[in-house]
Amino acid sequence: MANSLLKAEHIKISFGNVHALRDVSLEIRPGEIHCLAGENGCGKSTIVKIITGVYQRDGGTIEFAGKEFGKITPIDAINAGIQVIYQDFSLFPNLTVEENLALNTEVASGKKMIHWKKVQEIAREAISKTNFDIDLKAKVEALTVAQKQMVAISRALMYNAKLIIMDEPTTALTKKEVKALFDVILQLKSQGIAILFISHKLDEVFEISDRFTIFRDGKLVATGNTKELDDKKFTFYMTGREFEDKKFEAVHISEKPVLELDGLTMEGAFQDVSFRLHGGEILGITGLLDSGRTELGLAMFGMRRATSGRILRNGEPVVIANPGDAIRHKIGYVPEDRLSEGLFLPRSIGDNIIISEIDKLTRNKIIFDLKKRDAEVAKWVQELEIKTPDPGNASTTLSGGNQQRIVLAKWLACDLDVLILNGPTVGVDIGSKHDIHNILQKLAGNGLAVIIISDDLPEVIQNCSRVLVIRSGRIVKEFQSRDVSEQLIVDAMM
Repeated sequence: MANSLLKAEHIKISFGNVHALRDVSLEIRPGEIHCLAGENGCGKSTIVKIITGVYQRDGGTIEFAGKEFGKITPIDAINAGIQVIYQDFSLFPNLTVEENLALNTEVASGKKMIHWKKVQEIAREAISKTNFDIDLKAKVEALTVAQKQMVAISRALMYNAKLIIMDEPTTALTKKEVKALFDVILQLKSQGIAILFISHKLDEVFEISDRFTIFRDGKLVATGNTKELDDKKFTFYMTGREFEDKKFEAVHISEKPVLELDGLTMEGAFQDVSFRLHGGEILGITGLLDSGRTELGLAMFGMRRATSGRILRNGEPVVIANPGDAIRHKIGYVPEDRLSEGLFLPRSIGDNIIISEIDKLTRNKIIFDLKKRDAEVAKWVQELEIKTPDPGNASTTLSGGNQQRIVLAKWLACDLDVLILNGPTVGVDIGSKHDIHNILQKLAGNGLAVIIISDDLPEVIQNCSRVLVIRSGRIVKEFQSRDVSEQLIVDAMM
């Protein structure tokens, strides 16, 4: 067996009566790319916090680079060569790139005055390790997500990193940016640096990782060489369930379209977009990040104003100047960022479900009907299988997949005709993703018209009866689901 860089064995930790990790082990070898996968709440973040000294384990042993560690502090981990790049990158947005890169070194020096020439030297040396080309004077808040990530990687390499842990590093990246990140990861591998790549995206796991470890419910389920894994095994290890991989077929399609776009245009975003949507079908709209796909969804919901063209509901032109207009015309919109746009996170699960139908639950516009409210909440918790012991709990207590179900429930309670979803399964685990797809297919089967806006091509192909490809603000291709493939869509996108 190859020498181990990290060997964490029989790790246990509990928080009160909750056993977060139960006798799990993780081995990472020098210069390998190792994928750590599992559904939300499986223990991925917990093992990382134990390795980096944020949490102290209840049992088990940790050995790094041949040295056994008892109690680990974050400084111990950094000094040993362990660096973590979290999803928020832990950068100071109001500081420049060079200030973010040199800050720790300057603070550690104990000097009372900042030597700006030295700051520039430190920053230039840091970015040279990955051939990263960036304006060192630029404020971090003005950078793209991919550029912020590269600043975080450059900073990690300043401390002689032997192991870099990347937590869901591709969540907000375009396909082009993911490819660039993978090139950097392979470059780090060639330098003997190990990467622990935390992800639940199957295609990325197979493309980049050498070996894998999968946790489920705080237990080690499987570990081995990625080449010995396939989609079905990966999904089963993650969820403990087997899923049918079948495409959606629209069966009960309305005779007349329920929504039509006729030459809809928003200057600087999209131009001359036309299509018809029938009840009972799922229409996919896909394109690159800056293709205009999101702006189109926002215009259909009245959050952005089209400059010309028409929107028709049931054959009649309508004005949708704001979300209130859209709701009156029975159109709902599930945003990509459910945390900041789709939910009132500190409020209860129940409050979030009924917020869009609060008028319906009020008698004489004065008295709030609590019994009716509780019945409505119970109905949607049961129907969408929202996993909670109490709908009175805050929405923050739920996983990403269950939070997305709350957003769905909120709109379905409005008795919609059209539901638009932008990135419906972004940031949710595999099991929840399949469940959400099943819910959408069932809704369409019951006559709802659904639009999925997504760059997750397997999601689009599996769930949509038709697929529109948007490029530079224009619809450039339409595919029927039976005729489409990922490569055909990518060719049209480019």
